[in-house]
Amino acid sequence: MYRIGQEEVDAVARVIAGKTLFRVNNAGQEVDNFEKEWAAAIGAEYALCVSGGTGALICALAGMGIGPGDEVIVPGYTFMATALAVAAVGAIPVIAEIDDTLTLDPRDVEEKITPQTKAVIPVHINGFPADMESLTAIAGKYGLKILEDCCQADGGSYKGKRLGSWGVAGAYSFNDYKILTAGEGGAMVTDDPLIYERALVFHDGGASFRPYTSGLSIPVFAAQQYRISEVTGAILRVQLSRLEGILSDLRALKRQYMEELSGEPGITFLRSNDIDGDCGTTLGFIFPDEASAQAFAGTDGVMGGIPINSGKHVYSNWEPILNHNIWHHPAFNPFNLEQNKGLRIDYSVDMCPATLDILKRTVLLPLQLDKPEAEAASRIDACRRAVRSLATAGVVS
Repeated sequence: MYRIGQEEVDAVARVIAGKTLFRVNNAGQEVDNFEKEWAAAIGAEYALCVSGGTGALICALAGMGIGPGDEVIVPGYTFMATALAVAAVGAIPVIAEIDDTLTLDPRDVEEKITPQTKAVIPVHINGFPADMESLTAIAGKYGLKILEDCCQADGGSYKGKRLGSWGVAGAYSFNDYKILTAGEGGAMVTDDPLIYERALVFHDGGASFRPYTSGLSIPVFAAQQYRISEVTGAILRVQLSRLEGILSDLRALKRQYMEELSGEPGITFLRSNDIDGDCGTTLGFIFPDEASAQAFAGTDGVMGGIPINSGKHVYSNWEPILNHNIWHHPAFNPFNLEQNKGLRIDYSVDMCPATLDILKRTVLLPLQLDKPEAEAASRIDACRRAVRSLATAGVVS
């Protein structure tokens, strides 16, 4: 989490004191208000609060009508939930390359489109905006839907427009590691009333008993349960009031690092699709080879990580996907469905070589707020010493 304090404690206490912890039939209270406020913040017509980022992706895909017989393109660098959400609705995830922004490579996306491709999920990983201009152009050319995975980019933007509002839907996470946090929680947004209505019904297993269904344009169906409580909604409303301050301070901190390290021989920052819209949570460097990246990241005081070593954010770590091990019963497994025969279900750990190469040569520095200024100065100095040491050894120039 980035910032949390007494205001959140007071919000939770207010809910508990009011004995209104259940969001259903409690219209006009915490969750309902957060949904309106989040939609306004993103610039979307509708928002739906759910139990987490994975649930947001699943509900959005269900709202988009994605299912068996469909392929959905996802990047090879993201949390496995992006691909699992596709499988959860019975569709097949097709894994595509990233480029040197660590986001979907539009060229590879276009190469991987088939008549069965129905959607693309760009992921704004580490708060880095994907190339939404190119991706939306490709989607328009081939009649595809875009669902933005903004789970690591709450409040970020691309060319002045909030992430999540470029595609037909956007999904967010509010777990403990995200820009906004309530421990768990998520949301999806859309401008499309049909996507919203489907997602609304899908997220509430008791929808057939709810008064709100009388105003829907679709038949009510039985689905899943991804509701959240009023406690989560209350925390998120306070967190939302902190959003602009968090983003402003993160971006300022990232600018400080980049300005002080810019021009240092051997320093190459990751390319950005929109540095101003970048959330500022992570500073990325790219090196000519894996050994240089390892040496830089391992220098005392740098505190950097190499994404290929994350153990869970690289497609080669997605064992349940690679091994077609989905759901508790084989009849539900999308890889076994008759409708998915002939789709691209064959995966291998080396299927995206460009992605693996980039991730081996990249070093990521997570940035934290509200630390002493001396800590940032010390870390910047450590980065400087690390790259100079590599230059002395003749590894970089």
